[in-house]
Amino acid sequence: MREIATCVDLTMKPEVTAFFDPCTNTISYAVRDPASESCAIIDSVMDINYAAGRIGYESADRIISFIEEHKLKVEWLIETHVHADHLSAAPYIQKKLGGKIGIGENIRLVQETFGKVFNEGTEFQRDGSQFDRLFKDGDTYSIGTMTALALHTPGHTPACMTHVIGNAAFVGDTLFMPDGGSARADFPGGDARTLFRSIRRVLSLPDAMRLFMCHDYGPNGRDIRWETTVAEEKAHNIHARDGISEDEFAAMRQARDKTLDMPRLIIPSLQVNMRGGELPPPDESGRRFLKVPINAL
Repeated sequence: MREIATCVDLTMKPEVTAFFDPCTNTISYAVRDPASESCAIIDSVMDINYAAGRIGYESADRIISFIEEHKLKVEWLIETHVHADHLSAAPYIQKKLGGKIGIGENIRLVQETFGKVFNEGTEFQRDGSQFDRLFKDGDTYSIGTMTALALHTPGHTPACMTHVIGNAAFVGDTLFMPDGGSARADFPGGDARTLFRSIRRVLSLPDAMRLFMCHDYGPNGRDIRWETTVAEEKAHNIHARDGISEDEFAAMRQARDKTLDMPRLIIPSLQVNMRGGELPPPDESGRRFLKVPINAL
C-alpha cells in the first residue's frame, strides 16, 4: 500500500531485544535506535497472582535493568492493543524511566465497550486521556533518528496497531508465528473478515521485513519463537498464507473461536489495560478492587 511503502526504510535496522514472560506467553521488546541511545518499549508486562490478588513487577524490572545497564533513553512505551491476556506495566516503567505511553486511537471504542461491561462510573474517562498519544492510521513518531509508522490493523480488537520501525514490524496479536496462525476475533469489537484484511495489509510489507510477535505458545512442543518475516508468513502461515481466501479464513476463524475458552487473565487485564496500565482507583479506605462481571463475556 502506498502509505506503507513511502515510510518503510529497510536500511534502518533497529536493535531488538526480546523479553519472554512464561506466565502469559507474552514477548515484550526493547527497540533501540542504533545511531543513538534512544529506545522504545513495546507491550510490557505487569505480573499478577490472580488467585491471591497480588501484583508484582519482576517482568518489568528485567526490562528496566536492561535499559539502565545499557544507559538507554526511553522515548516511547507502546501498547499494540488493549491486551486480554496480560496486564501492562507501562505506567510503572514510565515512573522509573520516563517516555510517553501510546496506543491506537480506537482505545476509545474499547473503553466505551468495557466501561459498560465492568459497570464503570462517570469518573472513568472514555476518551483515551489515560494515554499520552493516541495513534491514527499512518501516524509517524520518532525514536532517536528512527521514524516509526503506526498502522491500524484491527480485527482482533478495534484498537490494534502494527508498529513499523525500519526493517522491523511489531504486529501485536494480528499474527502469530507461521505454525501458530492468527489470534481470535470474537472479542467485542473483533471481526474475522476485518482481521484477514489487516493480516493482508501486514503481508503487503516487503518480504524481508522482520515481524515480531506479541505471543507464542510453542505449537506441537517446539521452542518458543517470536521473530519471522513477511516472506515466511506469506508462504507458510497455517491460517493466512498466500492462496487462502477471506471466506476460507473467516469460516476457519469463526469455527475455531467457538471452541476457545476466555483467556485466564481477561478480567483483570481489561480493567487495567483500558486505563493505560493503571489499577482501578482506590475506595474511601484506600483499597483497590477488580470487578468480576457475571455472564458478560
